[in-house]
Amino acid sequence: MRDHEPGPGHPERRLSTKEAAELLGVKPETVYAYVSRGQLSSRRTPGGRGSTFDAKEVEALARRNKRESSGSPGSGAELSVRTRVTFIDQDRYYFRGVDAVELASRHSYEEVAEWLWTGRLRPGVTFTAPEASVEAARRVVEALPEHTGPTDRLRVAAVAAAAADPLRFDLSEDAVLGTARILIPTLVAALPPKLPTHRDEGPLALRLWCRLSGRPAEKAQLHVLDTALGLLVDHDLAASTLAVRVAASARAHAYAAVSAGLGVLEGPLHGAAGGLAHRMLLEVLDVGSAAPVIAEELRAGRRIPGLGHRLYPGEDPRARALFALLEEIPAAGPALAAARDIVATTARHAPLHANVDLALAVLTASCGMESSASETIFAVARTAGWIAHALEEYGERPLRMRPSGHYVGPKPPQSLPQPLPLPE
Repeated sequence: MRDHEPGPGHPERRLSTKEAAELLGVKPETVYAYVSRGQLSSRRTPGGRGSTFDAKEVEALARRNKRESSGSPGSGAELSVRTRVTFIDQDRYYFRGVDAVELASRHSYEEVAEWLWTGRLRPGVTFTAPEASVEAARRVVEALPEHTGPTDRLRVAAVAAAAADPLRFDLSEDAVLGTARILIPTLVAALPPKLPTHRDEGPLALRLWCRLSGRPAEKAQLHVLDTALGLLVDHDLAASTLAVRVAASARAHAYAAVSAGLGVLEGPLHGAAGGLAHRMLLEVLDVGSAAPVIAEELRAGRRIPGLGHRLYPGEDPRARALFALLEEIPAAGPALAAARDIVATTARHAPLHANVDLALAVLTASCGMESSASETIFAVARTAGWIAHALEEYGERPLRMRPSGHYVGPKPPQSLPQPLPLPE
């Protein structure tokens, strides 16, 4: 050891990048990812090109990482994952510390996505996809049965786009960001258009509109769709986002991680909830009152879609923002009145507030979209958030998202099972 280097235990001991990586159990490039995310500080070596790291700071991070993955079975503790993406508090939520509703109201979906990924705002940014990626995705989507749902179409499109990208296994931050900026417009372009004059350039909200509605978009309607995309871009560790982080923890490439999220999103308690709210809204409009429709839902033992959210004791801020915009659109008036009737009628039974699924249902029902449109909006929007979480997870220790199973089956060893008799 050179005389000027403090020994082990010295309060000013510095570690090289290699030493820090070994202590954390990660690759050297991951150490720099910790620095870029503010989890470690670094200092350039005098006269050299490398960096050094405070030993105590590295050891503290290593202990935190170890605690995250050492939960004992049956402890009752919920999985907790450090993230710098989204914070939810007091009926509000924030993207990288910025009020999400204000951000989505003032900036396009693409700008919100860039903020989520990089912490930088890029005014006027648009996402474009190479023709090879779009053509590969379109061919496989067109081969699917006509009744195929939107999430299945998007999942197949993601797989096709991955197959067309020979660099998909590069998990560096720049490469993953490049994938994100290609994948999202590819997913939209792969969907069958509803308008003969559909667009494959310009704002993503306009391109998506052409796949959701057979009516030309008015400026106010397009603004609601764009704002909805920005509001839905992320929502902390929802079930689909957790699936994405598990895939990224195993170092699945970004396309595969997004595919994992799409698989979970299809559940009726997640991305498909907006479709259920859409159908209920149409039924209320047809009957003329929410009371008989709500009564039938409760009689069948079903929860009322579009109401309540476990993270918000009051009204979902996403719903509040979208309802305010929809009130400026005359064509949305009847659907808005039906939604208010649903909320008021249900309030006699339970004090539930509207959530974003009901707001999306008003948008889709009043703009001539199918009931599955909200699922498409949700999936496209959330893809950006999934990428943000995958990027975070690539900077963490591999395979840390691996809980231990708590076995409750028959006590081993058991005797071998007897074969069933063959049918006569």
